[in-house]
Amino acid sequence: MAALAHVRAVPMTRVAAAAAIPPSRSSHVDHRVLLGLSEPELQQLAVDLGQQKYRGRQLHHLLYKTKATEIHEFSHLPQAFRDNLREAGWRVGRSPVHRAVAAADGTIKVLLKLEDNRLIETVGIPVEDDKGSVRLTACVSSQVGCPLRCSFCATGKGGFSRNLQRHEIVEQVLAIEELFKHRVTNVVFMGMGEPMLNLKSVLEAHRCLNKDVQIGQRMMTISTVGVPNTIRMLATHKLQSTLAVSLHAPNQKLRETIVPSAKSYPLDAIMDDCKDYFLQTGRRVTFEYTLLAGINDGKEHAKELAELLHGCGGGYHVNLIPFNPIEGSDYRRPYKKAVLAFSEALESRKITASVRQTRGLDASAACGQLRNDFQKRPLLESSKSEPQLSPALEQDLLHDDLMVLVRISIVLLGGGRRRTLP
Repeated sequence: MAALAHVRAVPMTRVAAAAAIPPSRSSHVDHRVLLGLSEPELQQLAVDLGQQKYRGRQLHHLLYKTKATEIHEFSHLPQAFRDNLREAGWRVGRSPVHRAVAAADGTIKVLLKLEDNRLIETVGIPVEDDKGSVRLTACVSSQVGCPLRCSFCATGKGGFSRNLQRHEIVEQVLAIEELFKHRVTNVVFMGMGEPMLNLKSVLEAHRCLNKDVQIGQRMMTISTVGVPNTIRMLATHKLQSTLAVSLHAPNQKLRETIVPSAKSYPLDAIMDDCKDYFLQTGRRVTFEYTLLAGINDGKEHAKELAELLHGCGGGYHVNLIPFNPIEGSDYRRPYKKAVLAFSEALESRKITASVRQTRGLDASAACGQLRNDFQKRPLLESSKSEPQLSPALEQDLLHDDLMVLVRISIVLLGGGRRRTLP
């Protein structure tokens, strides 16, 4: 209840105050952003601006421990240093929360408004174990939209604008921590976009989250639907993080109908690259498999998938994801009986499998559901004093507000045990 009340208190600007900037398909790197810089880089910056080296350590603490969002919050730094940073064009690189939606299970979907008025979505997923300890996972985006257009995914249907810069990835984790008032323990690059199409920024953000935010590499997962040559490239970095490959089909013909980009990256080539990845890194590859009723969820598909994995040496893990409904899709979510039968068919053939628990479904924050109206079109400046919303967006916002009120009522009436974060 406390977490829910806190979320509703977050300022949520619904219409931008600045004019839209035309979309760009490449990420213009802003070299005057502090967030994402390492401690040695911040120390060098301090020296370059005429300060002693230890001022860089203070900057590092303010960015990653105190989590200051503006330079004027750097109260521990000399006024002259703050002025020099501003005059040189430096900024922290944090974006305001445009909107936040809470699901009944405690999952929160956050929309951040970037400097060019585009919105990206990130999701905070809390899980409490039997001992009362909370694991908080941040599902972060790597692009504004996605160009790969997988048929079951809402993000691809919303279009693509540009790659995210490293600070725009890192700030998503910090935003989740602030909303939950809890440390993020796990990060999955499974939000909007294809991480491998923005590998440079993803690796820079990964380094920052590991070294500066201090999230262990083994607590992070990088997901991909498959981009030629990138799995081999990632292997050279020898990360201790998990590689999750979105497979979704046990053969090339079926995969092409679900994942259009599969035509340029055949299944055999993906499996060869995954085998090499394991040999180079020693890290087991996880295969994501979205179950679509009547399409790829039969026992014959499970048998074929097991044969495919055994043919590549075995030892892999399959993460089964029952399809999460999205607007405009003809796909259906399989019945629980079909999901369990698929899982058992894999296990009987010595392929370890798990079924992903669906989280955030009622807030459209579940896997494959991330999409917003501003992936292709930035927020526009309103010419009137009152914000002007499209009827569809206004209806969406009213539904979200109503959903929160219903959940509050359920909690007040004692409708079940709620898990809250401190």
